[in-house]
Amino acid sequence: MKKLFILIFFTISSFTVAQNAAQNDYLLAESYYREGEYEKATQIYKNLYSKSTFNTTYLKRLISCYQETDQFLEAEKLLKSNLKKDAKQHFLYVFLGYNYERQQLKELATKNYHLALKAIGKKTRYGGVIGKAFKEYNLLDYAILAYEKIMAENENANYNFQVAEIYGEKGDFKKMFEAYINMIDKNESFFNIVQRYTSKYITDDAENEANILFRKTLLKKSASNPKDIWNVLLSWLFTQQKDYNKALIQEKALYQRNASDLTAIFSLGKIAFENKNYEASKDCFDFITQKTTFAEEQVEAFLYIAKIAVATNNPDTEKLFQSLFSRFGKNKYTIQLQVAYADFLTFQQNKPNEAKVILEEALSFSNSKFDKARIKLKLGDILVFTGKYNKALIYFSQIQTQLKNHELAQQARFKVAQTSYFKGDFTWAKAQLKVLKSATSQLIANDALELYLTIIDNEPVDSIPSGLIQYSKAALLSFQNKNQQAIDTLSTIDQKFKGQPIEDEALFKKAKLYVKLNQFEAAITNFEKVIALNTEGILIDDAYYELAELYKNQLNNPEKASEYYQKIIFDYSSSIYLVDARKKYRKLRGDNI
Repeated sequence: MKKLFILIFFTISSFTVAQNAAQNDYLLAESYYREGEYEKATQIYKNLYSKSTFNTTYLKRLISCYQETDQFLEAEKLLKSNLKKDAKQHFLYVFLGYNYERQQLKELATKNYHLALKAIGKKTRYGGVIGKAFKEYNLLDYAILAYEKIMAENENANYNFQVAEIYGEKGDFKKMFEAYINMIDKNESFFNIVQRYTSKYITDDAENEANILFRKTLLKKSASNPKDIWNVLLSWLFTQQKDYNKALIQEKALYQRNASDLTAIFSLGKIAFENKNYEASKDCFDFITQKTTFAEEQVEAFLYIAKIAVATNNPDTEKLFQSLFSRFGKNKYTIQLQVAYADFLTFQQNKPNEAKVILEEALSFSNSKFDKARIKLKLGDILVFTGKYNKALIYFSQIQTQLKNHELAQQARFKVAQTSYFKGDFTWAKAQLKVLKSATSQLIANDALELYLTIIDNEPVDSIPSGLIQYSKAALLSFQNKNQQAIDTLSTIDQKFKGQPIEDEALFKKAKLYVKLNQFEAAITNFEKVIALNTEGILIDDAYYELAELYKNQLNNPEKASEYYQKIIFDYSSSIYLVDARKKYRKLRGDNI
C-alpha cells in the first residue's frame, strides 16, 4: 500500500512539473511571437505541439510561425497530415485555405473554404469552430455563411449573436440589427444582451442612422411575427430618443394584452419627469390613476401629478393637494405627498412655517427610517431657506449616519456641501463634493460635479478676491426665492470682477433669474452679454439655447427661436443641446417628425 501511494505521488508530481514546464515554454514562445522573433517561436511551438497534438492553440501558432517565415509548404504538410489522421477535423480546411491565401493562390484557398462550409451540411460537430476560424482570419463573409448554414441545418442552433457582431465589424448596421432581432426571436432570454449591445449604436437622436435602422427592423419584424417583445424594444428605443409619448403608445399596447402590471408605465413616467417632459409624464400617471385599483399605486401616481403641477406653476396646485389629502388622508402612506406639499408651501408660496408644522407632524407617525430621512431632508431645506444653517446641517448629518451608502444619505451629503457653499466654506464643500462625484445616483453625481467645478474654477488665488463669495451668496438668495436681491448681488460681480472667469457665470445666472421674474428683455440683454463676452466660452451654447427657449415659450416668436436653434445646430455640433435643438427647430419649421 505504501509503495502504491509513493508511486501515485511521484506520478502526480511528474505530471505537475510537466504541466508547469509546458506553461513556461508557451509563455516564452508567445513572447517571441509577439516580438516578431518567429524562428525562435517556431522551435518551441513545434516541441509543444509534438507533445500535445490535440492542442489547436499550439497548432494555430505553429502554422502562423511557418507562414510568417514563408514556410508555407511546411504548414501545408502539417495540415494535410492532420486531415489524413482525422478527416472529421473539417475546420482545418479553413487553416489550409488561409495558407493558400497567404501565397495568393486564390482558387485553392476558395476550394478549401468551400470544403469547410460543405462539411457543415454533414452536421459536423465542428460547425461553430469553423465559423470562429473564419472570423479569426478576418474572412467575415465566410464566417457569416458558416454560422447561417449551421442554423439552417439545426433549428435549435442560435449563432445570431456572432453574425450580428460580424455585421457590426463590417459596418452593415441593417443586417446587424436583423441578426440581433432574430437572436431574440429564437430565444427571448437574450433580451438583456441584445439591449446592451444595441445601446452601443443607439443615441438620443431619432435621426441617427442606427436609430432609424433599428426602428425599421423592429417594425418589420413586428408586422411579420407579432410579439410583445417588439413593443418592449420599441418603447426602450423611443425612451432613449426621449420620445416619451411614442414610448407610452407601446406601453399601452402591452398593457392592453396584460392588464396586471403598470411598472413599465410608472418607470416611463418617472424618466419623463426627470427629463422635464411634464406633458408626457402626466399622460403616464393619468393613465395609471385610471387603470389601477391599488391605493398605493394611486397615491404614487398622484404624487407625481402634484409634482408636475408644482413644476408647471399650475394655479390649481393648492386645490389639488387639498383634494388628495381629503381623499387619501395625512398618514404614513402619504408621507411623500406631504413632503412634496411642504416643498410647495416653502418654495412656491413662501410659507416655510406652515411647511415645518406639516413635516413635524409627519415625523410623529412615520415608522420607516427612510420616510424619516425624506422628512428630515425637507426640514433641512426649510431651515436653510429660513437662514438656520447649523440646525439644517444637523438634520443632514443625521441622515448620513443613519443611512450610510443609501441614495438618501448621498442626497444629504450633497445638501451639506451645498449649505457649506452657501456659507462660504468652500474647503468643506469641496471635500463633500469630491466623494459625491462617484455617487450611484447619476443626478446627484452631476449636481455634485457642477458645483465642484464652479468652486475650483473660481476660487481665489493667493487670497485675491475672485467674486466666488458674492456668487455663492447670490446662489443662497436664489434658493431662498429672494431673486431681486440675488440679481443685485450678481451685479456687483459685473462691476468688481470684470475679465475674471466668474463674470460670464454671473451674467448667465442673472439672465436665468430675470426669466424667473418674467423680465424677459433684461434676460435677453444678459444672455447676449454672455455671448459677446467670449465666443469660445463654455456657456455660449447654453446662452443660445436659453434664448431660443425664451423666444419660443415666453415671447411666442418662432422666427427668433429658430434662428438660435440653428446657431446650435450649425455652430455647436458637440453641444448637449444639439439633439433637442434639432427636434424643436424641425417642429417650428413644420416638418412631419
